[in-house]
Amino acid sequence: MLDIVQLRKDLDGVVARLQTRKQPQPYLDVAAYQALESERKALQTRTEELQSQRNTLSKQIGMLKGKGQHAEADAAMAQVAAFKTELESSAARLDVIQTELQGLLLAVPNLPHESVPVGADESANVELRRWGTPRQFDFELRDHVDIGEKLGLDFETGSKLAGSRFTFMRGPIARLHRALAQFMLDVQTQEHGYTECYTPYIVNAETLLGTGQLPKFEGDMFAVKKGGQEGEEVPDTQALYLISTSEITLTNTVRDTVVAEAELPIKLTAHTPCFRSEAGSAGRDTRGMIRQHQFDKVEMVQIVHPEKSYEALDAMTGHAEAVLQKLGLPYRVIVLCSGDMGFGASRTHDLEVWVPAQGTYREISSVSNCEAFQARRLQARFKNAAGKNELVHTLNGSGLAVGRALVAVLENFQNADGSVTVPEVLRPYMGGLALLTPQ
Repeated sequence: MLDIVQLRKDLDGVVARLQTRKQPQPYLDVAAYQALESERKALQTRTEELQSQRNTLSKQIGMLKGKGQHAEADAAMAQVAAFKTELESSAARLDVIQTELQGLLLAVPNLPHESVPVGADESANVELRRWGTPRQFDFELRDHVDIGEKLGLDFETGSKLAGSRFTFMRGPIARLHRALAQFMLDVQTQEHGYTECYTPYIVNAETLLGTGQLPKFEGDMFAVKKGGQEGEEVPDTQALYLISTSEITLTNTVRDTVVAEAELPIKLTAHTPCFRSEAGSAGRDTRGMIRQHQFDKVEMVQIVHPEKSYEALDAMTGHAEAVLQKLGLPYRVIVLCSGDMGFGASRTHDLEVWVPAQGTYREISSVSNCEAFQARRLQARFKNAAGKNELVHTLNGSGLAVGRALVAVLENFQNADGSVTVPEVLRPYMGGLALLTPQ
């Protein structure tokens, strides 16, 4: 959530930065905001006036009674009572205004950092670097669907069990998928200092509100409801949601918390399934595992001092890169332009892995600095050197998306006979197996 003080001080500047984001605009209903702010200021000014007058009259009442001027004292007391009624009415209206202002702000995305390239869509993204050289094949390429079906990748059963965009795995391919996740966790915990976590896969609405999935992106979530006794009506407030990323659960660990400055940075990682309805993506990547309703991911989250967050962004990008380098998968790093960034991000680095059958790079990790945007919603703070509570900065990123890593391994390490060479770093997780052969 944006800083209300910044809006009050520099509304035009905030609106100008928001206008660099993805169309259509506006993200902020400026007229509604200004109307609410104007009423808020008028009510607060009137409240201060009434409180001052009430205090003055309260002092006079005692003096008037002491002088025997009871009629004047009664009149003053009646006026104080009227002030009390108006103050209570004003307080109630201020509560409503604050709620409406918060509702407006909850739908407004984060401001792009000044270093972010301005652009309307992905065509304006800027490549930072590349690593590795795409392999040249001397045989006809197969995509991961054709390769995987003979190794235990079963889209038909997945569809039978749950519908389109779900996958069932068995045998060698399931083992390789598990090996990738375990390998990623080991890299992030043993080499990069993250604490491994196990989190709920189902969360309440308050948790999603804290990291920005609600209220704006409820359509992208899978919602479930608590069951009740037969005939019992269960309120909507008891609705729960399957997580779309463990960024949600890991970041919310500091919700409504004041941590000691010495505890920063907090570095957390988890391997979880992720569930996304993929609303608005009909017709995109319908073949294979690129865009699924359920997929696995190893997530990285850092909670850091505000002065360290861009240093942390670069470090986390490197932590994701390390996994790809160890696997021997060519990739590139790009910085997303203002029109292509996610809702909560101030700056985002995407890692895109080479997918031979598509002849292009595809996203496998997105690493974002949210600055204080999530922390303000979460009320996640630390006690600074001056002893005052200050908002932390939050960052998140994939380290990596397991399913897409599986796609990249299958396609980059495929052989002419349909087998797949297991990358050396994964072999200890595969019982020493060096080759997956068609069944």
